[in-house]
Amino acid sequence: MGTTVYFVRHAEPNYNNHDDASRELSRRGLQDAQKLVNFFSNIIIDNFYSSPYKRAIDTIQPLAQARQKKIALVDNFCERKIDDVWIEDFESFSERQWADFSYKLENGESLAQVQKRNIEALEHLLGQNKQTILIASHGTALSTIVNYYQPSFGYENFQEIKSIFPWIVKIKFDGLTNLSITSYTEIGVPL
Repeated sequence: MGTTVYFVRHAEPNYNNHDDASRELSRRGLQDAQKLVNFFSNIIIDNFYSSPYKRAIDTIQPLAQARQKKIALVDNFCERKIDDVWIEDFESFSERQWADFSYKLENGESLAQVQKRNIEALEHLLGQNKQTILIASHGTALSTIVNYYQPSFGYENFQEIKSIFPWIVKIKFDGLTNLSITSYTEIGVPL
């Protein structure tokens, strides 16, 4: 029996809060977090994991509470660190990172670094779990995971999912081997 992993990119955040770790959900984000309870109503989830960032935790909190489950925080599932300061031209920066996975700002991370720590964390969990797990994540972090298993997933695909909150990706594994990836553009609508 393999492992099914549901990645849930956080719901819509409050972009007025520029602190990555404490950025909360917007009003719409809070409403969409509640919708996950219905989306997963017929799916058994054995364990819940999350990035330590508030918006990720808050996205799956209603579902975890409905299941009376605790959320284990995994630091390596946090979002990519861009720099110590807020950058205004995110588009150019993002495009350059996708063109060169080793590109980063002075105090930030490259996509290669983000991908490496996310895959290491995922493979660690796959070694512990043989059931269905849910991981709350972030757009760039999750995109690098999908890219790892589907190298054709690139900047254009990232642009397509950039405004999807929450974005759900279901990946089936046999051990560490990826068997299939299903992506949902909206809650319950396959991509």
